[in-house]
Amino acid sequence: MAATETAAPSRAARPARPVRGGWNPNRRPKSKTLTLVMTLGLVYSLLPLFWLVVNASKTQANLFTTGGLWFGGHFALLDNIQQTLTYNGDEFLRWFGNTMLYVVIGAGGATFLAALGGYGLAKFDFPGKRGVFALVLGAAAVPSTALAVPTFLMFSRIGLVNNPWGIIIPSLVNPFGLYLMWIFSRDAIPNELLEAARVDGAREWRIFFSITLRLLRPGMITVLLFAVVATWNNYFLPLIMLNDPKWYPLTVGLNQWNAQSQTAGSTPIFNLVLTGSLLMIVPIMIVFLVMQRYWQSGLAAGSVKQ
Repeated sequence: MAATETAAPSRAARPARPVRGGWNPNRRPKSKTLTLVMTLGLVYSLLPLFWLVVNASKTQANLFTTGGLWFGGHFALLDNIQQTLTYNGDEFLRWFGNTMLYVVIGAGGATFLAALGGYGLAKFDFPGKRGVFALVLGAAAVPSTALAVPTFLMFSRIGLVNNPWGIIIPSLVNPFGLYLMWIFSRDAIPNELLEAARVDGAREWRIFFSITLRLLRPGMITVLLFAVVATWNNYFLPLIMLNDPKWYPLTVGLNQWNAQSQTAGSTPIFNLVLTGSLLMIVPIMIVFLVMQRYWQSGLAAGSVKQ
């Protein structure tokens, strides 16, 4: 009897057989409405990019004589790229270097400070912790554009206007990133691991750099991507902070090129503005494609309790 029970597979272990002409539990249901909505969302997302690629490949004259949603005339993308990179004494390359400077120092520093602050708020107790939590949530709800003018007035008093520090220092403050790292640190770092490191004689800074940063890496990449996009697309703050074109980021610089069409005696360069806009989004696309799996793992890891 025992041999018979051992040899016979249980009903739960048997694979489900497909049902002919009936409902198959292994087949996922299809929704035509969801497919239509996702298709419309995809078209809505890719249509502006397609329009930008199409019009960046046209000459200044063809922009107004051909349709906006298809190629026409001479394919001038390579010529436009060369003109964009060399126009007005390599101005585009200088603005690109400024943008990289603001992103590397500003977004990188904001990510590190968010990880440091989030870890401290999650793993240390101190008086007024609930007040800090409410303050961080309130700061995350305030749009950055609302703080641009007060920041300009404050920085003008201390002489930080019209130089890179007027852009970098405000970029270091990231309340939303601090909140994400706070939540992520609370569940991603076991308290037992920290206690074991302290028992072994490790100091707090060594624990943070040797243990904590490795465990926080997925969450830090998520915060870094948000900070990079925010700094890369930052427009209003550099617009009011900077007067010297040599410190402009790409956002303000391309807008200056676009404004030439409204200046008497200046030649419009809309083809270079479109080409520069296309070149501007290429690094962000590359960053997202390369770091996509780290970003997804970071978002998922923060939602799973240890």
